[in-house]
Amino acid sequence: MLTGHDSLEKCLLHLAQHFQLPVSEATVRSFAVGINQGMTVEQFMQVAQRLGMGCALSPQDLATVTSNQLPLVLMQQDGHALVLMQRLSDDLFDVMDARYGDRSVEFTLAHLQADYSGMAIQVRSLVSHTRPVSAAAAEAQGHWFWSALKQSKWSYAQVATAAVLINFLALTTSIFTMVVYDRILPSQAVDSLIALTFGVMVALVVDFIIKSLRAVFIDDAGHHADQLIGQRIFDQMLDMKLVNRKGSAGGFANTLREFETLREFFTSATLATLVDLPFAIFFLVVIYMVAGPLGIVPLIAVPAIILLGVVVQPLLKRYTKEAYEQGQSKQGVLVEAISGLETVKTSGAGPLLRERWESCIRDQSSTGMRSRRVSHLVVNAAGFIQQAAQILMVVYGVFLIVGGQISMGALIASTMLCGRALAPLAQLTQILTRMNQARTSYQSLDSVMRAGTDHAAGRHYVSRPHLSGALELRDVSFRYPDQQQNALNQISLRIQPGEKVAILGRIGSGKSTVARLLLGLYEQDEGLVLADDTDLRQINPSDLRANIGVVQQDIWLVSGTLRQNIAIGGYRPSDAAILEASKVAGVHEFSSQHPLGYDMVLGEKGEGLSGGQKQAITIARALVGNPPLLVMDEPTSMMDVQTEKQVLQSLKSHCADKTLIIITHRTSLLELVDRVIILDKGKVVADGPKAMVMQTPSTPSAAHASANAGAIAASPSYV
Repeated sequence: MLTGHDSLEKCLLHLAQHFQLPVSEATVRSFAVGINQGMTVEQFMQVAQRLGMGCALSPQDLATVTSNQLPLVLMQQDGHALVLMQRLSDDLFDVMDARYGDRSVEFTLAHLQADYSGMAIQVRSLVSHTRPVSAAAAEAQGHWFWSALKQSKWSYAQVATAAVLINFLALTTSIFTMVVYDRILPSQAVDSLIALTFGVMVALVVDFIIKSLRAVFIDDAGHHADQLIGQRIFDQMLDMKLVNRKGSAGGFANTLREFETLREFFTSATLATLVDLPFAIFFLVVIYMVAGPLGIVPLIAVPAIILLGVVVQPLLKRYTKEAYEQGQSKQGVLVEAISGLETVKTSGAGPLLRERWESCIRDQSSTGMRSRRVSHLVVNAAGFIQQAAQILMVVYGVFLIVGGQISMGALIASTMLCGRALAPLAQLTQILTRMNQARTSYQSLDSVMRAGTDHAAGRHYVSRPHLSGALELRDVSFRYPDQQQNALNQISLRIQPGEKVAILGRIGSGKSTVARLLLGLYEQDEGLVLADDTDLRQINPSDLRANIGVVQQDIWLVSGTLRQNIAIGGYRPSDAAILEASKVAGVHEFSSQHPLGYDMVLGEKGEGLSGGQKQAITIARALVGNPPLLVMDEPTSMMDVQTEKQVLQSLKSHCADKTLIIITHRTSLLELVDRVIILDKGKVVADGPKAMVMQTPSTPSAAHASANAGAIAASPSYV
């Protein structure tokens, strides 16, 4: 049954087709959030923007809708959505309602208004013959950071307005003191004192309210930007090409964590202090108006504090950069140790990792200590200048009072205003230090956000929601980043739909590399990789991966239930599909013996399960979406003989109509294939029917296999 959330997805696909955007269901779903629920209105708008469409959610009166406002996605009271495509007459509309299939239907105005919620999403295409999809999507989404802050411009404008009011209200106590000393005391005007006191108290209450509101505005702006920027960073990480992910996993995670530093700067009291800085000039002008010549003292103190803060910035900037790099190294060691803790304990690698950790801690601590010393020195110096300025104002003010140039009240008020002007400047060094940290964080994150992604900018992908399973490598050469030798050299091979192929070879022969290229995880340096005679680089990566079920050598399980770990291999698979895949993979055998069954909770990386059980789950995950093509890299290497035999029997019948590529060194898996390809040093050295290749000693690898086929599993020649 079609739900309201499902209907939003259908509406988006229909609009993409209407605007002639090459979009498939797999593409839309790859941008969605979660696997159990359908698309929400917020997700609809986010995905539409990524596809090059502009969206605006607003109340709409259907009776007054014009053709210029169409198409409109109407939200109904039951959560269902439909697309208003065309107004045929005053009382008749052309509508796309997914409940009636892909065809358009005609609805009357009264019929639409009966279930209409009053809210609609206006959608327009930003793509034209002069503006490609990438430019349109960039326009819709904007810059990953600045556009998010721009969406909170009203909140930041309120922060600026609040700063103006707060600094004007700061004059009240100084002016009150001056009036009391100069007017109230000499005339003993108690009634005037009471009135002034009441006025000042009102001003203080207003000041308290405005400061509280300013904090709320900053929090609101930060909350919205936090969600939007955090989502964009994680999306970029998921979509980033593997070739662009450099350094250790911990270092990369530390780079992404720098978002917290950036967020802290724009959502903390530092921002409020930064906004207050320009008002130092305002207070200097007021001091000059109130006390005339006395203004020379803060006029000298202000640039002295600013100069002090600016002079040390190059040094603090260097320390900030060093601390960031050392933090990356420390995080890399930490993640490496945690992820391999079991191996660290059993292999005795603790001393090595401890040495690296202590070295990182020592370096980072030393850099932090030097940075803090400089900061403390400057802060203390700024505090000294601030206090000295106030003392000098009092001393100089006495001479001016004696000379009859200013009053006692003017001296006291000016001294108070001097403290108010210099207070934010005394924190200038800390503010600039945090700005350096925020700048370093921004630059590191910006380099990640500018990195190439699977959905490359400027690329009009071919939508291939269904592939037959034909694959081809044509004169392909490939070298991993930072490597001196090619992993593949001029490889050519073709796999027909439904063909069952095994790829064998020595360590480092390029077996897994072939699989990575076929999966689109890396791009070849030379030659072509084709799927159904279409260059893989032209096919939307989401379509490609929706058509391929993968079992990798490195097993990855997510913390959650067994059902969730299997279900992520398909789009919202039914219980029947999960059960069928589990039975083929051998998962049902051990899950049926657990009290919670498929709701059994798995720890991180499947902690508590055996290696064979983990492999069974990954096989079930690969099968649950019923893809036409399967790529399996040592899928049963950790299983016992009996379990492996059962799984292979099930796979043989289940994969009868699928293209199957198996990378292995185990002879038991060869019963699933009809063709064998042998690689050596990145080249194809044998390719043909299984019986012929395994019997023809045309290469050292093939000769070894022919002479002792039963020893392949134990021989290092085919690891």
